Amino acid sequence: MSRPSAVSANLQSKKKKNRFTLDDLQLFFLSLPTLIWYILFCYLPMFGLVIAFKKYKVAPGKGFIWSLIHNSPWSGLDNFKFLFSSNKATTINMFRNTVGYNIVFIILGVVLPVALAIMISNLRSQRLAKVTQTAMFLPHFMSWVVVGYFVFSFLSTDNGLVNRTLMNLGMTPVKWYQKDAIGYWPFFLVFLHIWKTLGYSMVVYLASIKGIDASLYEAAVIDGATKWQQTKFITIPMLKNIMIIMFIMAVGKIFNSDFGLFYRTTRNSNSLTSVFLTLDVYVYNCIFNNSRPVYGYISAAGFLQSALGCMTMIVANAIVRKVDNESALF
Repeated sequence: MSRPSAVSANLQSKKKKNRFTLDDLQLFFLSLPTLIWYILFCYLPMFGLVIAFKKYKVAPGKGFIWSLIHNSPWSGLDNFKFLFSSNKATTINMFRNTVGYNIVFIILGVVLPVALAIMISNLRSQRLAKVTQTAMFLPHFMSWVVVGYFVFSFLSTDNGLVNRTLMNLGMTPVKWYQKDAIGYWPFFLVFLHIWKTLGYSMVVYLASIKGIDASLYEAAVIDGATKWQQTKFITIPMLKNIMIIMFIMAVGKIFNSDFGLFYRTTRNSNSLTSVFLTLDVYVYNCIFNNSRPVYGYISAAGFLQSALGCMTMIVANAIVRKVDNESALF
């Protein structure tokens, strides 16, 4: 008789767990604003992807949806063809720059913020640590337009600070926005990206370091471990999961590029096209050099970037799952 009673008790407990309680209702209302925001700004706009497969035409006196459904014929994959409408060399260069720069950004975007977060966490002066963290974080809030003007004030051919310094030293000034200096720009672009994003990325790892149990370090000190050994055997292993998550999320954006970085800082100089031409810059230039409506082109480019990014993120997550199942994002 004891076994049936135990089974019935388990069933009753499961029913109680599945029942919608007042606490669940409170949590639902707490998350409702975020849910509404995601529906309005993340899922509802996905309807606009239909434009990528249509020749969108605006109907006078009609709204967007009516024009899209009744006045825009299907075009198949024609809107995607403009991404490859240039010569083969330009297309290869465009995708090479987009993927190549992002690979460098992803590698440095994981290694440098972790190293900087570890160094700041080991500072004895908390005031110095906060000042350093704030100083590294400030560039994140600076617009690329402002950064572009700062870069121009340094690299201007006539009155730039760098060329003025070179002339005062008796050296020949460099035409930084011409082909003569094209070899320097990949390093400039990488440096500017790291300078602007390093502090923001560092905050994530610094918060994770603060969450590590202090007793682990205390036990390591008692055992005679040095700071390097504490970092190697405690800090870095504890940061492994967040590092992998940040890596997978960064891989998902490998076909996107920071338009402000590549367009504003180079001032869209024709002499530097082979260095800064990425997918986003190419789409922008096509839009302003085309007299026809380009709504479908823009949507097709965004759809292609999102699809390719999703595929690369799934592949990266699958590789991580094969190596370490617990560190996978999904």
